[in-house]
Amino acid sequence: MRKKKVLILTDHKNHSAENSLYDLSVKMLAHELTECVDIATRTIAVNADFFACREHASLFATNIDSSFAFDKERHTLSKDYQRVDISIYDLVWLRLPPPLNENTLAYFSAVFSSAIVINDPRSIFESGSKEFLINFPTVCPPMKVCYSLEDIVEFKRLFPIVLKPFSEYGGKGIYKVEGEQVVSGQEQIAFEDFAKSYKQNPKPYLAVKFLKNVKQGDKRIIVVNGVILGASLRLPAEDSWLCNVAMGGSSNIAQVDKEEEEIIRLVDPVLSRMGIVMYGVDTLVGDDGKRVLSEINTTSIGGLPQIARMNNQPLVEKAIDLIWDYYNDKME
Repeated sequence: MRKKKVLILTDHKNHSAENSLYDLSVKMLAHELTECVDIATRTIAVNADFFACREHASLFATNIDSSFAFDKERHTLSKDYQRVDISIYDLVWLRLPPPLNENTLAYFSAVFSSAIVINDPRSIFESGSKEFLINFPTVCPPMKVCYSLEDIVEFKRLFPIVLKPFSEYGGKGIYKVEGEQVVSGQEQIAFEDFAKSYKQNPKPYLAVKFLKNVKQGDKRIIVVNGVILGASLRLPAEDSWLCNVAMGGSSNIAQVDKEEEEIIRLVDPVLSRMGIVMYGVDTLVGDDGKRVLSEINTTSIGGLPQIARMNNQPLVEKAIDLIWDYYNDKME
């Protein structure tokens, strides 16, 4: 079988040594079906036109070898690049941080039309929206898409709620609303003041019932081509209810329970039909003590190398195997 050429799109500006790109790309290169792995980053100036979705823009990428690793001072992606022909790639892997707008994803679909793209760009936009969770009401806590202050007021009358902005990720911009008090991080303000600020800058939120067991942690489950590879439990800091590691939470080894397996069985066929191959599901403990779906992440899923190290299992290699399984199935 002919070996395949792989292109990965990323933006390494805010990377650290813990970013999954480095382990995933080296393991991809080592796979028996891979001929080469090139990585194109949005960070470098010569790629500005391409990532601005300009017609006929050139793309510059770095051809990696097995020594590829994060280097804050002299990053390979910032200096060792050359112009590439985007038509030569068999597999394109999107490892760009969210959010990605609809125009950018449509552009990727067009310019990489001859390749298999992981994940399908058209579906990233749809599935990456927080309101996508509305499709799975039986496994989610009570929630409501709020497009106005009136929507928020109506929903908060029922119980304490959490407001998640559509345009932010990693725990940023989240509010907890309980009665007439609003908490954001370590700050607490009156709902009246929040309302005044909202009227000046209205934005859509996904409002979700605040779960009393949130301190039991947010579990991230990683799925590739329908297979559950592993999970990590993110616990909030002592003085916080936010579980995101970026917000001070900690990551711990975890197992997937039967409720979460049922969630994956419900969600995976929908995502599979959309061309979503690798994704992350986040769960919280509901008020009845059972895990419920809190988020679906389909853009640049991280954490798998860390889960592999905690479990002492070759999960990254297994993920690469599963991606090539998906590719071969699509090409049959």
